[in-house]
Amino acid sequence: MHALIFANGELDLPASGLPGADLLIAADGGSRHCRTLGVYPDVLIGDLDSLEPELQADLKDNGVQLFAHPARKNETDFELALLHALQAGATRATVVGGLGRRWDHSLANLLLAADARFATLPITFLHGPQLLFPVRSSAQIAAPVGSRVSLIPLAEDARGVTTHGLEYALNGERIPFGSSRGVSNVVAAPDAHITLEGGLLLCVLTPADYD
Repeated sequence: MHALIFANGELDLPASGLPGADLLIAADGGSRHCRTLGVYPDVLIGDLDSLEPELQADLKDNGVQLFAHPARKNETDFELALLHALQAGATRATVVGGLGRRWDHSLANLLLAADARFATLPITFLHGPQLLFPVRSSAQIAAPVGSRVSLIPLAEDARGVTTHGLEYALNGERIPFGSSRGVSNVVAAPDAHITLEGGLLLCVLTPADYD
């Protein structure tokens, strides 16, 4: 099951538009993005403090399930959306509006995707032409030749990193946490992929002509 999650950051869609999904989840203010796009989510979750009563009523009238949480809580609305996707049986999730407006939320959202609770839920962020996703053990690089690939360690050193089909090859190597060594590699073959033996990487795919 593919879950598409609308968060409350900047709505910057890829040129190809939104991917198809089996479950649409809006994290509180992400429902405004749904309204902009003319779609209704299946689920709205969060403290609902970003939504006017009229919008809440409109969502209810159009069959949207509302899961209201207290404003004083330990989780962000986006975290609640990820947990709901996992509990609903999603096997992968795509996030739009997850980045950009507030960097505290942007960083927290990316780190949530790397949380061990979501190890069975591959999570991809779409932000314009860029794709961002955590790599736990291996990943295919579905990007045209010439695209830029950045591999950024999260929380600790990434160990035993091996790349195939990238211009600057890594062969069972360590990328230290806090190092920029993995930034701006280049896709050199259509079947590029990455493996690692320990740690966690954030992979950022960027088009060749994107500055």
